[in-house]
Amino acid sequence: MADMADTDLEDALELLYACPVGIVQATLDGGIVMVNPMAMNLLLPISADGIVVNLFTVLNRYSPELRSKIREFTDRQGTLCENLRIFVNAAGKNGAADAHVLSCTLIKINDRKMIATLSDVSQQVVQEGRLRQAETWFATLIDSVNDFAVISLDRHGIIDGVNPAAALLTGASQEVMIGQRLDRFDTPEQGGSTYSALEQMAIAQRDGWHLDEGWRQRANGERFWCQRLLAARSEDMVRGERIVSGYTVVLRDVTRGDSDSARLKEMLTTDHLTGACNRAHFFELAERQRSRRNLNEAPLSIIVLDIDCFKQINDNHGHAAGDTTLKLLTRLCRSLLRATDTFARMGGEEFVVLLPGMDLDGSVRTAERLRIAIAAMPVQLGDAVINITASFGCAVMDGNGISLAEALEVADRCLYRAKRGGRNRVEPALSSPVSSPVAVTSPVPRARRRRAADLTPP
Repeated sequence: MADMADTDLEDALELLYACPVGIVQATLDGGIVMVNPMAMNLLLPISADGIVVNLFTVLNRYSPELRSKIREFTDRQGTLCENLRIFVNAAGKNGAADAHVLSCTLIKINDRKMIATLSDVSQQVVQEGRLRQAETWFATLIDSVNDFAVISLDRHGIIDGVNPAAALLTGASQEVMIGQRLDRFDTPEQGGSTYSALEQMAIAQRDGWHLDEGWRQRANGERFWCQRLLAARSEDMVRGERIVSGYTVVLRDVTRGDSDSARLKEMLTTDHLTGACNRAHFFELAERQRSRRNLNEAPLSIIVLDIDCFKQINDNHGHAAGDTTLKLLTRLCRSLLRATDTFARMGGEEFVVLLPGMDLDGSVRTAERLRIAIAAMPVQLGDAVINITASFGCAVMDGNGISLAEALEVADRCLYRAKRGGRNRVEPALSSPVSSPVAVTSPVPRARRRRAADLTPP
């Protein structure tokens, strides 16, 4: 009987270690009891200190909400999350624009233990994104072919053909457009996330085509939301190799597009509670901006901010009060940012701001403006009125080869430095604080603000 039990145990262990999915057994505070090789292969490269002893510690920077899911789950056993996508790194392997994404499922076994499964779904996410792009584009082609403007470019990007719809879309006549560069008539907003014609041509040379969308201006100054497909034509052969002979550009005004599609897009790209950009969409936009920065060498700054002592608001006033606080902060910050900036919720009470075309000094000034406004904002919670503060970390990608993931890590370290320095302050990368704490009314006494085991910095 003992021999049979030993054999069963050996078979179970062999299955565990040969499983192509990462499996982790852990205590409810994240302490790892057992881990198979696949899980270790996924966790070790993303561990900040190269040590894998606590699941939540390893994943905290990328998905801080995991720890709170355990605290909020009151049943003795059950599924806490299923196939939760964790964006580990917006920058893809070998500098590609593909994200590094893990899928995580957490199952509570009893009052002491849980099981986590992990898998790398990076390629699946990339394929899904491209499929969504293609489906959207070809659906609109089928629905309204006559709405499309078609422009032909030679290999140098000079317009050599225009259909009547293109003249109507841009507000310039066919005669005026011929012989000019496309950007003269189809210019993206300065600092926006859309690529210029030259940037898209460079991408099309590499990939064959590029889909893009963003705000454009007609000749009369009118803004409109434009979808654009730029495809490389490779009709010429030189020494047996096919080379680019020109480009075909297809443009469509979707400002008056279907309202259901607009609502669907909003659901997929925004945080359901605050209305801020959601975490997944932020990484898509940030990676696009990073790729664009590599083309035009414009700076790209990041601000990470975290509400100070947020847990005490939930504890003292309830989770509805915490939700109200998050919504008010989001509304305030978005009102103080440029239309081309991106304000996103990363999880819990942590937010990030993406500032295209802005250097580190500019990001510090922006963060300081947000800090002052947040400290001055009254938060009405039922019969009580409180004030809140936030701490900020700033970093920049300015041509030193720093990746998006590295910039986020730098900004995160600056945020922690701001927390340790007294909160309610801005800490830039490789610099001293630009602001000192100011006297504000805190929602809780200062002596009760320490949160040694909370999911975010104190």
